[in-house]
Amino acid sequence: MIPIRRVIVCIISLISISATLAPAQQFDPKLYQELRWRLIGPFRGGRSVAISGIQSQPNVFLMAANNGGVWRTTDYGRTWNPIFDDQPTGSIGALAIAASNPDVIYVGSGEGLRRPDLSTGDGIYKSLDGGRTWKHLGLRDGQQIGAIIVDPQDPNRVFAGVLGHPYGPNAERGVFRSLDGGATWDKVLYKDGNTGAIDLEFDPANAQIVYADLWASRRPPWTAGNSYSGPGSGLYKSTDGGSTWKQLTKGLPTWNDHLGRIGFGIAPSDSNRIYALVDSPKLGGLYRSDDAGESWERINSDDRLWGRGDDFACVRVDPKDKDSVYVANISTYRSTDGGRNFTAIKGAPGGDDYHTIWINPQNPQIIALAVDQGVVISVNGGETWSSWYNQPTAQFYHVTTDNQFPYWVYGGQQESGSIGIASRSDFGEITFRDWYPVGVEEYGYVAPDPLDPNIIYGGKATRFNRLTGQTQDVSPVVLRTGKYRFNRTAPLI
Repeated sequence: MIPIRRVIVCIISLISISATLAPAQQFDPKLYQELRWRLIGPFRGGRSVAISGIQSQPNVFLMAANNGGVWRTTDYGRTWNPIFDDQPTGSIGALAIAASNPDVIYVGSGEGLRRPDLSTGDGIYKSLDGGRTWKHLGLRDGQQIGAIIVDPQDPNRVFAGVLGHPYGPNAERGVFRSLDGGATWDKVLYKDGNTGAIDLEFDPANAQIVYADLWASRRPPWTAGNSYSGPGSGLYKSTDGGSTWKQLTKGLPTWNDHLGRIGFGIAPSDSNRIYALVDSPKLGGLYRSDDAGESWERINSDDRLWGRGDDFACVRVDPKDKDSVYVANISTYRSTDGGRNFTAIKGAPGGDDYHTIWINPQNPQIIALAVDQGVVISVNGGETWSSWYNQPTAQFYHVTTDNQFPYWVYGGQQESGSIGIASRSDFGEITFRDWYPVGVEEYGYVAPDPLDPNIIYGGKATRFNRLTGQTQDVSPVVLRTGKYRFNRTAPLI
């Protein structure tokens, strides 16, 4: 029998040798100093909720992808250029351009959504030179900035709607106001540690009148479904510049009706006319007020307009016609009779979840949409739209490669299925001709067969055959029954 002392000595010796050899495994940086990151695509837009144009420069727009930073176009969306890549976060949920000085831009980080897969941010940023340089302004612990508005006459007067921590309570949430361009912030509307702000808007005729939506919500980390709402949600109004607020309740659901998120839009041509998308299981729908929010009437209960109300809550009004209303949901809808009837004007292909609508105040024919598939722009009232195949802002949670030469890169793209893309092309550039879907769910892992690159597994779980184009469900029975909980992005190798 080997003495226990000798065994211990041997183990200690092996550990010592391993520790001694470990530094020898380090590679000389000179071996890879010439390596550079390069963009291989795909050039198709990812989920976006922040969009704004410049009314006096109708060709210029800024948009922010939920995990792709801020981008700028000067040609109505034909080409986009990144202007935020040198900042420490790429997760953006809100942006605002000062109407009185378009060089002043405010950006709120954090997705601004209560999604199963989300990224948090680190507060608010500001640019004074059109996006060339940026300064951090604070509200770092807010994590999710849902809305920003800037006084049309004063670029230093700013309101921020802070949604707060997605997975737990925190104090830095609610509505914050700055009168010095973001140098300091005052919390002017606060309910409790579970309730944040998700929407803000000035009265178009009087910027001392401000509206805000408070939303009590929580993202449960153990589910892949919708977020949870709690007591505390409601629509509020201030008539003294944001110093004091009152809740607007007459005709609206309450927590007894499980009131959730509210999104609202004010008619620029008549600020007494306000529309609100209200999330409530039995009383949800499109509501309208004709007395500046003092009383409300539900005018449309169509689930297409307000369904999935924790995800969609954007309603906008034509700047020149208070009866022309736009609603964003799984399609973009338009009403010309004050919200009684709607027609879809934009849907798939080219977008299936619509989050935000921006209409040029001087020319309502110019409309921009922030969508799960990037941003698209129309200059003819929605008859035609720009492309989303020019924005490399896709969200990939996991990527992998195969053993081909040249190798291919694979991943599930949030909101757009999956993709396999060549690492290099024979034609001088990688284009959409070098992409193909691989039958994997949007947030799933991808696992190419190491012996056959034409066979690709993914998600929970599928088997894709590139030669036949067929996808087969090969998931374990335990996942098919729905009886057990499992990770939405379950690892697969």
